Amino acid sequence: MMNSNCFPKIVRLGAGLTLLAALSAFAVRAAQAQTPGQPQGTPQRLSLGEAARLAAAQNAGVQGATYRVQAAQARVNEAKSAFLPEVSLTPNWTSHTVNSASFGFNFPTQPGVPPLLDPNGQIIGPVKLWDFRGNAAYSLYDPVARQRLNAAKLGVSAANADVSTAAATAASTAAAAYVRAERGEAALTARLADSSLAGDLLLIAREQLSAGVGVALDVTRAQSQLAGARAQLIAARNERNRARLDLLRSLNLPLDTQVQLTDTLTSTGVEGETESAAVSTALTSRPELRALEAQLASAQQQLAVTRAGRLPTVGVFGNDGENGFINHLLNTYTYGVQVTWNVFEGGRREAQTQEQTAALREIEVRRRDLREQVTADVRSALLDLGAARDQVDVARERQQLAEQEVQQARDRFRAGVAGNADVITASISLNNARTAVIDALTAYQSARVSLARAEGNVSQLR
Repeated sequence: MMNSNCFPKIVRLGAGLTLLAALSAFAVRAAQAQTPGQPQGTPQRLSLGEAARLAAAQNAGVQGATYRVQAAQARVNEAKSAFLPEVSLTPNWTSHTVNSASFGFNFPTQPGVPPLLDPNGQIIGPVKLWDFRGNAAYSLYDPVARQRLNAAKLGVSAANADVSTAAATAASTAAAAYVRAERGEAALTARLADSSLAGDLLLIAREQLSAGVGVALDVTRAQSQLAGARAQLIAARNERNRARLDLLRSLNLPLDTQVQLTDTLTSTGVEGETESAAVSTALTSRPELRALEAQLASAQQQLAVTRAGRLPTVGVFGNDGENGFINHLLNTYTYGVQVTWNVFEGGRREAQTQEQTAALREIEVRRRDLREQVTADVRSALLDLGAARDQVDVARERQQLAEQEVQQARDRFRAGVAGNADVITASISLNNARTAVIDALTAYQSARVSLARAEGNVSQLR
């Protein structure tokens, strides 16, 4: 027969199990909650480096820059056409009349004989003429066309540099979004741990109240702590889902794509690269610098195009065909050599030269400034990386101390020698310490991305 003293214990045990089951179910829903509309299925595994490379390959900005390269290549083909002969066929039929008064002369006649043409004018015609003619022209020497072809080729180089710049920007954006998604995952895990701790404290408070060694105030405090932890858990889950949406958008993936992050915030490897090596890498690898160098070369070439306009051009031309009435067609032709030399154009070319020279100097100033900015970016990123690594060590030490404080306070509360106020205070400190570790690790990973961006090798991240 069951002892009556066992019944309250069974009731307390059942209540505790019910609470644990509810907390577990809530934690599972929070951890597995997906972005609205995201289907269940096998997720796509994705690391930080893979995310950067994927964005660099298929981001919309990169795709648009690639099409601009194709347009630049088409302009090269267009410029090459100046070095090929132009051939045309012009079959022609005309019917026209003439007013004889427009000649301005008349044919002499004998005295007393009326003039051959009416002095007041008369209509002559219609004259119907057929002309079946082929025309050809070829440029033997055209310095402007040569320089324009070189400029078009440099335009392709500049467009390719723009693709690299767009790819680097897309990779940096995706890497930063990946770090935010990592932070969302870590924050959600921390808030789950906070909720579990709050639920455990509530069970202890209820057990002590049922045993007569606790007070109702401890239960109320524990319930309030649990409610606060659940609210933070909901906010962390929402932030995680929003970070995943931002990541998918930066990767130009459908927003219902399921991804699994294979990297976490826990890694803080030792960076062995020196400042001088990092700056040297950046000055040779930064796509913005390469793009500006391409712009500078293109501006120099445009200046050469304008100056080439001072030189003469030489070309040959000719046409051949049947000409005359339809039943009296005769072969006629024209051919020759033409030299064109623009001696004076009212100062237009000189003004264009001054304009393009000023634009060239402006690009040179921007290049010098960008090189200084690249050096500053690398040094700033290295400073942030070192500071973030130190902050991670401090934050982890603080978390260890907070965990010890919670354990000691919980042992005192469980032993009944103190209320749960100290435990709640310690758990709040632990919550803040966990958040501080997450923030420090996020700052460290962000500094890694910033350094890779400053060096121009975000796509090489691992």
